[in-house]
Amino acid sequence: MIVPKPVRNEPGPGSFELDERTSLTAAPALGEVAAWLRAELAPVTGGELLPGPGSGTITLVLGDLPPEGYRLTVGADVEIVAGGPAGAFYGAQTFRQLLTPDAFRRAGRGPFRVPGVRVEDEPRFGWRGCLLDVARHFMTKHDLLRFIDLMALHKLNVLHLHLTDDQGWRLEIRRYPRLTEVGAWRKESQTGWNGAMDGRPHGGYYTQDDIREIVAYAARRHIMVVPEVDMPGHTQAAIAAHPELGNLVEPLEVGSTWGIGDNVLNVEESTIEFFQNVLEEVLELFPAPYVCVGGDEARKDQWKASPAAQRRIRELGLRDEEELQSWFVRRFGDFLAARGRRLVGWDEILEGGLAPGAVVASWRGDLGAVAAARRGHDVINCANTSLYFDYRQSPGEDEPVPFGTVLTLEDVYAFEPVPAELRGQPAAGHVLGAQCCVWTELIDSTRQVDYMAFPRLAAFAETVWSPAGRDLPDFRARLDAHLERLDAIGVEYRRATGPLPWQTRPGVPGRPEDPAGWQAQIDAWTSNLRHLR
Repeated sequence: MIVPKPVRNEPGPGSFELDERTSLTAAPALGEVAAWLRAELAPVTGGELLPGPGSGTITLVLGDLPPEGYRLTVGADVEIVAGGPAGAFYGAQTFRQLLTPDAFRRAGRGPFRVPGVRVEDEPRFGWRGCLLDVARHFMTKHDLLRFIDLMALHKLNVLHLHLTDDQGWRLEIRRYPRLTEVGAWRKESQTGWNGAMDGRPHGGYYTQDDIREIVAYAARRHIMVVPEVDMPGHTQAAIAAHPELGNLVEPLEVGSTWGIGDNVLNVEESTIEFFQNVLEEVLELFPAPYVCVGGDEARKDQWKASPAAQRRIRELGLRDEEELQSWFVRRFGDFLAARGRRLVGWDEILEGGLAPGAVVASWRGDLGAVAAARRGHDVINCANTSLYFDYRQSPGEDEPVPFGTVLTLEDVYAFEPVPAELRGQPAAGHVLGAQCCVWTELIDSTRQVDYMAFPRLAAFAETVWSPAGRDLPDFRARLDAHLERLDAIGVEYRRATGPLPWQTRPGVPGRPEDPAGWQAQIDAWTSNLRHLR
């Protein structure tokens, strides 16, 4: 009953008993994984799992396997053979799932008897990500670390942190303290998508020491943290803190409503230098080879009305504002490349031309993924039609976020990371993997994150880890057992029967059903991207 499903899982002879006398030994290179596993198992066994004689031994060793691959054998003893620390960690996660759900609690309920089994496993994709939007609604460090543990349980390995947006700037930048002094706080928030203002201040940010802790905590669980500093759109919080970055004379406040804002950065050299300085500090905090600069939903009205922006277009010999955005994004792509990092941007960055080496996060269906891959760019499939977990989970009126589009567990499980148009083609090799997205305009607490993310995140994890092909009845059977683990951990997931009474949000208006409007939006995306394929 393992989630995500392993490549091979076969019963074997004998059984293993995990109790206070169990010992654990590991190759020196796997010492950190061994320490993590001891910390997880000791509270439920009542022992310390130190090397030495005991009732049974868990052994972690290196073998000739892919870095994230492992082979788990359970008999009188347990052996995890792995290609590297990541593989050993995933093998240890699988071993935990062979125990009863009580093993996921923080109180001793052992001993645990595990039937003999042999598991051989490795992931299908190298990028198995989840975006967490902490800009719209801030998540405390404690809650973020808990979410990292839940990602690790599902063998996800990329946390994309959406750190900045119109409604908040969540990262301390020591050179520009006003970004958090002003930009991290808004005076109130809109209730639901179209509702009244709540009159309640909201905010928060991560200090640089917080970020170092978060990054290190994730790394010990073999999760890479990719930061996103969104630009040139989704920047109202930054402009509120530093008005010289914008295009208007009138001062702005940090955004408090939802939707696509009109405010974008200006294209002065001073603004580019400002954000290069920001990124210098970002690079010191996040060792990941990838940095996301957004590039999405940047309205061009202010550039069209700006004499300075129009002068820049003429000076550079550009055709229009789309090419101006492309020039803007390329400046940061070159900046990152010179420092050994790769730019990641949403698929809008394709529309004016894109520098080699940039990675496209394709969110508007499969269109951007196909266009980018055929142009030789690596792709992360983030299709909103399958992977946006802010979408409601059934058409029922009691769903807590009555967002217009329904995305069920079955829809997520049916998702295929490689678009149909690329299958069997060399361009398919540019699909690094996929990423689900937890956008939080309408998700204002950790309890709501639990409800919207789970169990859909478990279904997504299987689409990026397990071999191609889907068996929904088999998944449902394994998910039933997996939900007992989530219960033990304390995850307030959505049940198949719908929300529990405290999970509903009566009186909170969402985006209304508008099939015609939704289709019009899809048609607009298609017209923008089809010519690029």
